[in-house]
Amino acid sequence: MHVKQLLESKGSEVYTISPDETVYQALQVMAKKEIGVLVVVENAKMVGILSERDYARKVILKGKHSQKTLVKEIMTTHVIHTNPDQKVQTSLALMTKNRFRHLPVLKDDQLVGIISIEDVRRMV
Repeated sequence: MHVKQLLESKGSEVYTISPDETVYQALQVMAKKEIGVLVVVENAKMVGILSERDYARKVILKGKHSQKTLVKEIMTTHVIHTNPDQKVQTSLALMTKNRFRHLPVLKDDQLVGIISIEDVRRMV
């Protein structure tokens, strides 16, 4: 199975946030949507990803305040991603090797979806 088939099955909706929003605003979106990651987008391009792990390690443990800290200050900027034509198993191996649970899907540098380890597990 390829990533595009997984996206067709689960849907391609991706929740995004601007790098200039506060971490608090990002957490509000995550809580409302019951998700653990947001893709950070600026000028229609993915510029990073923000996860609950980023928040825990880069805000809480460092004594920062989520209402004063901007997303761009703590987001992960080196984002590993996949493409719709990649095999799901290859994408799963990439997530496992790099120890993360979410993988953005880009086609021609445009964000077209996101897959998670949970999505893959549901399909197997």
